[in-house]
This record gives sequence, structure tokens and C-alpha cells, in this order.
Amino acid sequence: MAEVTEGSQEAMSWNDYYRRRDAMEAIVEYAENNPSGELPFAEVPEAVEVFTGPEELLLALHYKWTLKLTGRLGLAQAEAERDPSIDPVDAVSRAWRTTATEFPVLRRLVDQGIETYPSALRPGVESEHRMLALAAGLAEPHETRDEITRVGAAFVALVRSAPDRPERRRHPVEQLFRRLVASA
Repeated sequence: MAEVTEGSQEAMSWNDYYRRRDAMEAIVEYAENNPSGELPFAEVPEAVEVFTGPEELLLALHYKWTLKLTGRLGLAQAEAERDPSIDPVDAVSRAWRTTATEFPVLRRLVDQGIETYPSALRPGVESEHRMLALAAGLAEPHETRDEITRVGAAFVALVRSAPDRPERRRHPVEQLFRRLVASA
């Protein structure tokens, strides 16, 4: 393993990457089979071997969640850009819900981690909130970071609490009107 010097970051080898990935998969599997509520860090030897502690593991799990969510968001945004009848708020909401439905244990572990280790996860969670607010068109990049974060947090709270809605499509006359106004 590479030596860490002051001011440098340790390089991760492919072996390290695969060990961390396998440890995270083992954690998610253990949590799925034992939904006791606590992060099963000590119960999974692979995790203890490759992560310095529960906080580092949670950061890695949140990163994994963010990758899954970002991929789905990218697809939703591309679809909304191609089809003006798709509401960006609905598309982003659907992307978040679909990701949470597809990876419920990962989402649960991240949520529990936010409660247990808020200072470790706060920066990542706030970044996620800003990403969602901007992707949904609920905030603009020129707004303050705190405002975008607040809007994103409110958006996530609404997405979590609201029942799934069917995709809202605009009426064809409204679509035509929007195109005519945009071309004028």
C-alpha cells in the first residue's frame, strides 16, 4: 500500500477498490438479512479490514447511493429535455423514488447514518439536496448555496412524504402553445 505523506492522499489500488466494494456489498447484504437498525460495521469482518470506522463506511455508502441516483437523474433530465411535456419536478421525483425503491437497504443505511453521524454525512447530503433542487428546476445556480440546500431538503422531504403520482403529461394544446410562445 502507498505511504501517506503530509499533504498527499493515499492512492487506492484496484485491489483496494474491489475489497471496499465487496465489503460494502457484504454490509448491505447483512443489513438486508438483519434489519435491526444499526449499521453492521463490526459484524462484517471485511468492513473492519478495509474501512477505518463506521463514518468512513457511511461516506462510501453515501457515495454509492449518489452514483446510483446521479445516473437515474441524468436519464430523467435527458428525457425531460427531449419531451417538453415532462415536468422536470416530476422527473426528478420519480428518479429519486425509483432509486430508493431499487436500493432500499442502501437508502436505509444512509438515512440511519445521517441520524447517527450527522457531521460526517452532512456535506454529502447537502450536496445531494442541491443537486436535486437544481435538476428539478426549483433553484437557480446564482442563488446562495444555503438557499439551494434548503430548497433541496424541502424537496426531498416532499418526495418522501408524497404518494407516487402518475407521470403528468401536458395537454397537446398546452404543448403547442408553449412551442409557439417559445418561437415568437
